[in-house]
Amino acid sequence: MSSDSPPVRRLADWDHDRLARLAEEHGTPLYVLDVDRVAANYRRFAAAFPDAHVMYAAKAHTGRAVLSGLLEAGADIECAAAGELQRAIDAGADPNTLQYTAVNPPAGDLDYAVELADEHPGLTITAGAEDTFDRLEDRGYDGRVAIRINPGIGTGHHEKVATGKDAKFGIPYDEVPELAAALRDRFDLVGLHAHAGSGVLRDDLDDHCRAIAKVADLARTVGDDELSFVDFGGGFGVPYREETEPLDMEAVGERVREAVGDLSAQIKLEPGRYVVADAELILTTVNTVKETPATTVVGVDASLATLIRPAMFDSYHPIRNVSAPDREPHPVSIGGPCCTSADVFATDRPIARPERTDLLAIGNAGAYGYELANQFHSQPRPAEVAIEDGDERVVRRRETMADVVRVEDEAGE
Repeated sequence: MSSDSPPVRRLADWDHDRLARLAEEHGTPLYVLDVDRVAANYRRFAAAFPDAHVMYAAKAHTGRAVLSGLLEAGADIECAAAGELQRAIDAGADPNTLQYTAVNPPAGDLDYAVELADEHPGLTITAGAEDTFDRLEDRGYDGRVAIRINPGIGTGHHEKVATGKDAKFGIPYDEVPELAAALRDRFDLVGLHAHAGSGVLRDDLDDHCRAIAKVADLARTVGDDELSFVDFGGGFGVPYREETEPLDMEAVGERVREAVGDLSAQIKLEPGRYVVADAELILTTVNTVKETPATTVVGVDASLATLIRPAMFDSYHPIRNVSAPDREPHPVSIGGPCCTSADVFATDRPIARPERTDLLAIGNAGAYGYELANQFHSQPRPAEVAIEDGDERVVRRRETMADVVRVEDEAGE
């Protein structure tokens, strides 16, 4: 696994012999993470925005190996939940550098953030509802805050991630100036924040930059010279499909700078998916091959409990036959052992014809892969192996049935 930094890593670029050995040693399904690739992706992104403060959006992958690797590479961390704040601190982050973007935060989350800020006043709390600011004030908080704006423009690969036009996220655009004036008397208003959507590629850039321009205009209206930063979020995508070209980040940087224009405040950006997506894959073993009049069904030991994105977002993930990549391609439908028709990774997709015991790789699993893994059908979650500087280590052991039932057993005790 090289630390070289091409714009995108395809499944063919991974060392297949090494993948086969890792599957033999650790079993499947198995997540394999290349920490060097994570750092390289971050550095490429940061180089495209030399004047911006680049933070990593932790929700894409909160694994300690990812967070600690990015902290070493110089990234700061943006967190969307109290648990992510704790994960970032456990990985070595200085709480004074963290930014907490609260979305309908539970009481316990706000309590934790306020207590953390009492000891570490550099922490910034971003809120997207006036009610959240009231709840902060009720807790005696008067520290650093930012307003999350709803720009009314949503972009991205799926309607469920187009946050910029979803009423759940942010203060309505036209209400922000009045709210900002009021908040300055109650808190230390240091920034504005917006997020248009996720998985932004070339066809989405016009809308994405239009949202950025709207937010920049609003910052000037509010008084950007009185703000420490304007945070334009992340959302920059990676090409999950083999035929899709990756973003030219230098060109994207130019587009974003043009959209922002002159701004006194520091620009912040929060890539998440872009940093981790192609740095991780899933290894899974073929256990069933069934010929039917409709299709050839290939059963594997990974499932929607391992990777839920295809079921949740109808997401495409590349799949490669690691055992025999040069076999004649054959259209197959690949699915897991869950008793639902949603447990499918590919339908009638040409893949080097799989046979029982073959090892398959499911690519671009680093963003929202393990993060959304679950225990549906009482399936223990898989192990995760990290590769860094040529070394391999287990960073999450494979769960057992004892792990699945532990909280019930402890409740019984």
